[in-house]
Amino acid sequence: MERSAGILMPLSALDGPYGIGTMGSQARKFIDFLARAGQKYWQILPLGPTGYGDSPYSCFSSFAGNPYYIDLDMLAERGLLEKEEYEWLFWGFDPGRVDYHALYEYRYMVLRSAVKRLLDENSWRVRQFADREKDWLQDYALFMTAKKVYDGKPYQQWPDKLRRHDAKELERFAAEHEDEVMFWQGVQYLFFMQWTSLKQYAGQRGIEIIGDLPIYVAPDSVEAWASPGIFQLDRNGKPKDVAGCPPDGFSADGQLWGNPLYNWRALKKDGYAWWIARIRQQLRFYDVLRIDHFRGFAGYYAIPAGEDTARNGVWKKGPGIDFFRTVEAQLPGMKIIAEDLGFLTPDVLEMLKETGYPGMKVLEFAFDPDDPDNDYLPHNYTENCVVYAGTHDNDTIQGWMASMPEESTDLARMYMGLNEWEGYHWGMIRTAYTSVARIAIIQLQDFLGLGSEARMNTPSTLGNNWVWRVQPGAYSDELADRIAMLTDLCGRRIKAEEEISE
Repeated sequence: MERSAGILMPLSALDGPYGIGTMGSQARKFIDFLARAGQKYWQILPLGPTGYGDSPYSCFSSFAGNPYYIDLDMLAERGLLEKEEYEWLFWGFDPGRVDYHALYEYRYMVLRSAVKRLLDENSWRVRQFADREKDWLQDYALFMTAKKVYDGKPYQQWPDKLRRHDAKELERFAAEHEDEVMFWQGVQYLFFMQWTSLKQYAGQRGIEIIGDLPIYVAPDSVEAWASPGIFQLDRNGKPKDVAGCPPDGFSADGQLWGNPLYNWRALKKDGYAWWIARIRQQLRFYDVLRIDHFRGFAGYYAIPAGEDTARNGVWKKGPGIDFFRTVEAQLPGMKIIAEDLGFLTPDVLEMLKETGYPGMKVLEFAFDPDDPDNDYLPHNYTENCVVYAGTHDNDTIQGWMASMPEESTDLARMYMGLNEWEGYHWGMIRTAYTSVARIAIIQLQDFLGLGSEARMNTPSTLGNNWVWRVQPGAYSDELADRIAMLTDLCGRRIKAEEEISE
């Protein structure tokens, strides 16, 4: 990966009239903005179908796409919808916030109309797609059908044979609910059709997409239901231990994520086949893959199920470099970014060195008066890293400057030469861009100079997360030109092949 730059902007946060960002015209407009700004990368959050809590890091499936991102106007252009079927519906009071309740109430109702027309006209296309994707799609469609039949209950509360993924019961259930199964297959057909088109458009404009691969799956997910042997689950499908992070300076109780942990011994026996299939699927979505919680492959934190906090967890050994060597042998040439934030032990650092993957640097972590020479200060960077001002889990630059202790912000002002005339956000962006880090990624919120109201997620909190959306017209040509000037000044624009040949 060459010296370059990109913008972190969740697909959900794009503007548009129907409650959430989609794969339609606004996504293409944003890609055009990235190209004008001299950017190489569009980094997004996971694309999977979100479950309870609306977190893209806790999805019903690691292989499926989120139905909310299907663009309704594009369906209307194909004759699958009439505009009056969705334009008048309630998509939320505030166009700057995602109303997930409104989406849940109305989006599927609209998609049912579209899929019905799709199946009436081209059912063979959906069946052909379902056959091609059968390794994951059949289980996903059955899982979502069962959730519909059993009022959204987690799979652990389904009837015994269905809960245990019994083959004969699945066959009977699929036959009894054939129309519903076909609906969920049709939804995925529409998602993949639109995503493939959008990704091709990005490629034509010279933009590569960086996607995020959560290390864990949700407790109530297709994977936990259909492949229980690869997780540390009891006979009822409930986790024995769950994932999280230990107490640290940010949280006295640690972070209790609650995800089931992997049975790495079982996974290794078949050459990590499930993981390889999962990564192969993600590489269909993205050009570059950011592996979340990279340190969890060296050692993971196991918390006894039923605990209220993460205080009583213990560290256990992960698969280590053997995992990445096996994956690389099966999927050579992957472009990977390792999310190596948090508590890093020597085995994690050695694993990162052996893989050769670039790790992450976050400027907002750099200015601790008690650690004046920490690894996040730019003078400690090597080229093989990706620098962020902050990520989706951090406050915006302006919010960070307003909320951090004065000792930290004074240090930041001094180190980065921050001043109100330039703007604190532009000063920190300039610092990231002028660093030796091979790639610099900045949140759109920070280019816009927004405050804490535009923060995407606050870890270990419930509510008010994953809801921010950009206002129409915010990412303007004028902003793109200013970003382009800085990109050129700092040598981060990648020249087109025809320019290089000249």
